[in-house]
Amino acid sequence: MRRSGGEVAELLRLGAVGLARLVLPVQCPGCGVWDQPLCPPCERLLRGCLGDGPVRRCEQHVPRLDRMDGTTPLPVWVATDYAGPVRGVVVAWKDRGRTDLSRPLGRAATDLGRGVAADLATATAGEPVRVVPVPSTARARRRRGEDLVGGLAAAVARGLTEQGVPAHPVPRLSRRGGGRDQVGLGARARDVNTAGAWRLRPGYAEDRRAPHLLVDDVVTTGSTLAGCERALSGSGALVLGAVVLAATPPPTRDL
Repeated sequence: MRRSGGEVAELLRLGAVGLARLVLPVQCPGCGVWDQPLCPPCERLLRGCLGDGPVRRCEQHVPRLDRMDGTTPLPVWVATDYAGPVRGVVVAWKDRGRTDLSRPLGRAATDLGRGVAADLATATAGEPVRVVPVPSTARARRRRGEDLVGGLAAAVARGLTEQGVPAHPVPRLSRRGGGRDQVGLGARARDVNTAGAWRLRPGYAEDRRAPHLLVDDVVTTGSTLAGCERALSGSGALVLGAVVLAATPPPTRDL
């Protein structure tokens, strides 16, 4: 299979990054300590083991999930705040080539799956949960070298299954061409960028009325989750909620 010039350049870049890590010391992206890819204190923060506990709800603080008609917004479970060391870890993982962080982030996602299992067990009535990763743009996937959020979805499904709630990851959504990454966009720009951005992949008609759970790494304004929920619900799917590793804290919260 012939590769485009851009793909070859990206493969060379990823190879150079890997070679550099063989000869240069690694640094924890959360606190900056040397010789540790992710130090234990930063991993504990990431996994939500401090403060309010491993899993909490955050949809009331996510503005674009408000349906504006008095109905309950989409439930969103989160492990921790997207701030401080946690923000450094996620940014390094997504945008600075630190795919070595996928394993500890996967452990955090498995914790999330375990943590929400009790809440979902009644709603699923024994029906396996389809765990749906929020898809990245094709450009982002090429740059990162792997489907990062897809890995999180698999880890969440594993945590649910371990707690007696059958689940499996299903990449049911795809992103239409032309959209930008959400990084750096304000709330209104995020709405415009995600308007009509999500569509169902073909071949999942048999799952249309099954319970679904969305997975993403970070929730900021909620535009992405709201758009994905609309795409799934419009097909008749039951969307139980979403789980995310971290949520941008509301301005009034003291960190």
